[in-house]
Amino acid sequence: MTTHQAPRPALHAVRPVAPDALAALRILDDAGRPCRPYEDPEGGAPLRCCLRRSRSGERIALVSYAPLRRWAAETGADPGAYDEQGPVFLHAADCAGPDGTAGPGHPFAEPGALRTVRRYDAGGRILGGRALMLGEEPDADLEEALAEAFAEPGAALVQVRATEFGCFLFEVRRPY
Repeated sequence: MTTHQAPRPALHAVRPVAPDALAALRILDDAGRPCRPYEDPEGGAPLRCCLRRSRSGERIALVSYAPLRRWAAETGADPGAYDEQGPVFLHAADCAGPDGTAGPGHPFAEPGALRTVRRYDAGGRILGGRALMLGEEPDADLEEALAEAFAEPGAALVQVRATEFGCFLFEVRRPY
């Protein structure tokens, strides 16, 4: 007989897409395309603005986002060739950001999900990464992978991505 344990709270601060970046992405995405909102018929899209899944009928948009470019502009790093962009879902209009309705622990952490945990140094260069299949305790698996990533002394930033699509899910900065 197995017992289900409540997810433990994350030890690292998970960061959604910043509000100023969201405002810009809702006009023009990082690939230079205009935002095209639509009504989500089924729900379930991973929203990077509030770190929860969309609900049926919500107005959302799929835009191209360059997370490392945005972080580099904020910190003065130069990611060079590691500057990449990819698709992310967000609410079509302003939202309040994470509100706790997604539950405790890490966003988008479901048993069986495939994730990539990628670490970068303060200059914006990739230090390596790890593929990860989340098990029965997905928050514990992610927390272990993040601790491992930050065990590298030069790691300043970690991105967690959906392995199947390469999509950026969230970032974690070195805890100080």
